[in-house]
Amino acid sequence: MNAGEAPRAAWRRRDCLPALAAGVLGAAGWPGAALASAPEFSSVAKSGDRPIDWPWLRSVKGQELPPAHWAGVPAVVVFWATWCGYCRRHNAHLDRLHRSVDPARLRILGVALDRQAADVQRYLQQTGYGFTVVADGAALRERFTARRVIPMTCTVGADGRLQQAIPGEMSADDVMALARLALPAR
Repeated sequence: MNAGEAPRAAWRRRDCLPALAAGVLGAAGWPGAALASAPEFSSVAKSGDRPIDWPWLRSVKGQELPPAHWAGVPAVVVFWATWCGYCRRHNAHLDRLHRSVDPARLRILGVALDRQAADVQRYLQQTGYGFTVVADGAALRERFTARRVIPMTCTVGADGRLQQAIPGEMSADDVMALARLALPAR
């Protein structure tokens, strides 16, 4: 880089996919192509949003999670389903993150969209994921995003406000980078 030259911004493939999809669909004459770049489909939450209104939750293992459980601690919340292959790979990365970060500094919550908790329990026994999972999270999902993509990874700051809603499967490096949420703010 030459003196006075601005550094190039780092980019990730997933950051470019919505624009690429809009371009391809637009070129094909698809009438809804403009929606891909509309502000409501942004992966970053609008600033000034109210804090997440956490309900009482019960994990599939029976753990009670009152709203106060989430106060003052950043969180990663992933919406997924047992039948989703992308979710299986994504959640393996999420489990690695869970095992590498102190839960007092970063909470990890999996929200299975399956209606039957027994199906989710069997799935968790097969996979061995250690992070907390709740089932039938349709109502909880509405508190985070209207999008129906899975997996959907949402980050919540220590202030309780939604920071990001990241659609789709993330790479291992991108998931592990979410550990930065556990760092104290400067």
